Amino acid sequence: MAQDRVHHSLVWPKCRACGEARVEPLLAERSVPLYCNVLWEDRARAVEAPRGPLRLSVCPSCGHVYNEAFISDLLDYTPAYENSLHYSPHFSGYAEDLARSLVDKYRLHGRFVVDVGCGHGDFLALVCRLGGNRGRGYDRSCPLDAEAIARDLDVAFVPEFFSRAVELPAIDLLCCRQVLEHIADPAAFLAEITASPAVTGETVLFFEVPNAAYTFEDDGIWDLIYEHCSYFTARSLVALFERCGLEVIATRDLYSGQYLGIEARPAPGARAVRPGSLAPATAKNEPFAERYRSKLARWQDAVAGWAAAGERIVIWGAGSKGVGFLDALRPAAVAYAVDLNPRKRGRFLPGSGAEVIAPEFLPEYRPDRVILMNPVYRTEVSDLLARLGLSPALVAA
Repeated sequence: MAQDRVHHSLVWPKCRACGEARVEPLLAERSVPLYCNVLWEDRARAVEAPRGPLRLSVCPSCGHVYNEAFISDLLDYTPAYENSLHYSPHFSGYAEDLARSLVDKYRLHGRFVVDVGCGHGDFLALVCRLGGNRGRGYDRSCPLDAEAIARDLDVAFVPEFFSRAVELPAIDLLCCRQVLEHIADPAAFLAEITASPAVTGETVLFFEVPNAAYTFEDDGIWDLIYEHCSYFTARSLVALFERCGLEVIATRDLYSGQYLGIEARPAPGARAVRPGSLAPATAKNEPFAERYRSKLARWQDAVAGWAAAGERIVIWGAGSKGVGFLDALRPAAVAYAVDLNPRKRGRFLPGSGAEVIAPEFLPEYRPDRVILMNPVYRTEVSDLLARLGLSPALVAA
């Protein structure tokens, strides 16, 4: 899923996005599971899953947040890494709308598209199908069945990292979604991409990352995971791209503000952002550690109260948010995590050891309360529960 980490074990004295030399502590160190999207075959091993340190710092200039204690050598992305969201109709609709917008905006018909960190290849297949394009996907964790997604298309998948040494025709669109936040040195990563002879002045780069504003201003604390060593604000994302000699075409909030998208082109004369030249980052970052502890305590009390009242509780969503939520709370009363992804079912979440189940199990279990890990899926989940003949309390985490 993620491209190679260019630096392996670093404690950086300056911002990884804009280069500002002064960074400030944001959240004291705690231990979290190394992987949220590698599930386990038995509960005991899941509970003892490897862990890594999380210690956050923030740049006062661009608002970029990063894990100062990140050690990329602890991670190795393989086909066991499973984070596809395309089993959700809501997410699939979002991905198709996004692909269509890029095809239409940049007239991508009969063109060559590369997806760096392509996962199962769903998005690359969408772009190629909608525009009659050719495509190449790169991802070391690319599963063997990825080719089946694009069997009727001129698309190939390479289970390797993308590098400047790869021989390719001129690239019209290079996509890189939900990857940059995994990269220890994002500037070196962008430099490796733009150094490719196939990336020309006409190549459009589209990157998508989690939106740090959602995590740190809207208190989306369950998104604090080890795999993500960087948390980008719109300001820090633009700063990084301009510092790397890229001309930013547009940025936009995506997926109800949970993601950020940026479109750019290589431009040797692009304005470089100087450290300290940006307006101060939002002051909302300042009390984040206090808000983090407060939200954690509220949820611990709430779950304990529901359990004491004899309620059966499940969470909905066995991805990063679900793993983060259950690992932080460790509620004995929550034994199950519901997920639409069939590849996850029957496996166990790292840290908590909760078992992943299909929605079809719920009529048998009959939960009193469903904790929704991502509020963007409220309508989808509510409708599915109704079709199953269930009406539990549905609360967003």
